[in-house]
Amino acid sequence: MRPAGPVIVAGLAVARRAPYLGAMPFLRRFSPIRAYLDLRMFLAQRQPYELGFLVLAMAITGFFVYAFAKDSHVVPVYKPQIVYVEQWPLSRTDSEIRAAQKVDQAKKARLKAAEEAERAKTRATFKKLDDQMNKWGL
Repeated sequence: MRPAGPVIVAGLAVARRAPYLGAMPFLRRFSPIRAYLDLRMFLAQRQPYELGFLVLAMAITGFFVYAFAKDSHVVPVYKPQIVYVEQWPLSRTDSEIRAAQKVDQAKKARLKAAEEAERAKTRATFKKLDDQMNKWGL
């Protein structure tokens, strides 16, 4: 198919080719009123049980579309982030600072160990599930 562009005859542009969509008459004949009348005529030729199944199928499909649309919108849970700041007197000595850092470091190490233990537990659970799935051939 040649592109729609001017036809060149002996170096001069004579005429422009018509676009290929212009040759498609069904787009010009489309009318919403005629489409509605055609649908009405089609539905008038159906048996009552066919229309019942049509309504049932549309209701089931609509329910699933609604359910997926509603489920896709999840409101995030608001969790306020509270930051506590300790105030220290200006007269605090270096030894007091180091002692506080040792206590804080011990707390941080305990929290990190607990977090790592939880991760290991989760990894073990997923490993067990993966082994079962491999056993089943999945």
